[in-house]
Amino acid sequence: MASNRPAQATSFAPNEKYSDTFGYGPSGDEGPWEEWNPTAESTRPVRGRHRVGKQRGGGLARSSTVLGVGVIAAVGAGGMASAQTGKPPVSISMPDLSSVAESAKALISDGSDTPAKGSATPLTSAGLTTTDAAQGTTDAGEALRSRIMQQAESQQDQVDSAAQEAAEAAAAKKAVTLAAQEQDQAEAKAAAAKKKAELAAKAKVEAERLAKLAKSYALPTSSYTITGTFGQAGSMWSSGYHTGLDFAAPTGTLIKAIHSGTITEAGWAGAYGYRTILTLDDGTELWFCHQSSISVSVGQKVATGDVIGRVGATGNVTGPHVHLEVHPGGQATGIDPMTWLRGKGLTP
Repeated sequence: MASNRPAQATSFAPNEKYSDTFGYGPSGDEGPWEEWNPTAESTRPVRGRHRVGKQRGGGLARSSTVLGVGVIAAVGAGGMASAQTGKPPVSISMPDLSSVAESAKALISDGSDTPAKGSATPLTSAGLTTTDAAQGTTDAGEALRSRIMQQAESQQDQVDSAAQEAAEAAAAKKAVTLAAQEQDQAEAKAAAAKKKAELAAKAKVEAERLAKLAKSYALPTSSYTITGTFGQAGSMWSSGYHTGLDFAAPTGTLIKAIHSGTITEAGWAGAYGYRTILTLDDGTELWFCHQSSISVSVGQKVATGDVIGRVGATGNVTGPHVHLEVHPGGQATGIDPMTWLRGKGLTP
């Protein structure tokens, strides 16, 4: 390695002690040499090109300064510097840079093995009072508390909003259901009213029809009592049941034609006694039985209310009455005279 010492010669006074930068004496022996500060008296004049630079007060020779700069440059380049002046090289100890780094790291760490990354704690508390530190901690805690409260309030708002939406949906559904029920009830009520009105109208029409019919129909007698109805069971009737409607009245009470028609039979009829059959225009036969006398003859036309005979007790009877039977279309089996009379607007 090239020497960084200047290539100039320096003369020293005989037998004077000296030491260069590396601590060697004139014989190459090491020793506790004192620093040599040459003076004008101790320095011999140099002639020629070898000239010693003027010493600066209180400092080292220029050669020492240049050598020191060279050593520093060599150390900066990562090498070893040695002065090749014919003397053994001397190693230069450099500080362990890793130890320096660890020391610096220890100065800024908090004593833990894990380095603080992204810590909000300041590297130093210099200049901070106790109040400032407490205020910083309080502000951080208050900020955290504020964030937590905001999150809680936000979640509560979401819950309240969901509950409100559910309540509104339930209320809307309930309102729709109630409206549908009310509509159904209104429709049912309207339908019932309509049906009632229709029935009333029909009843009115029927009443008018019956009233009109009643003018053309009449009961067979007056001052009577109903003593037997259609369908009654008993041994006194040959068929086993009563086949007509009995109007009990005193003997001789007038029997009238119920409706206009033609007399198709008038005479004795066994268990019926004296019987008159009046055939209406629609073919219905009306039988008037147990008469005491007959006032009409076969083929005679009669009108409503005309007298056709008198109440009696002839035939199979227990007392005076007129036995009325109704045979639609002239059929052998009759129907209930009470129902038929009511259908004509009459009420026995």
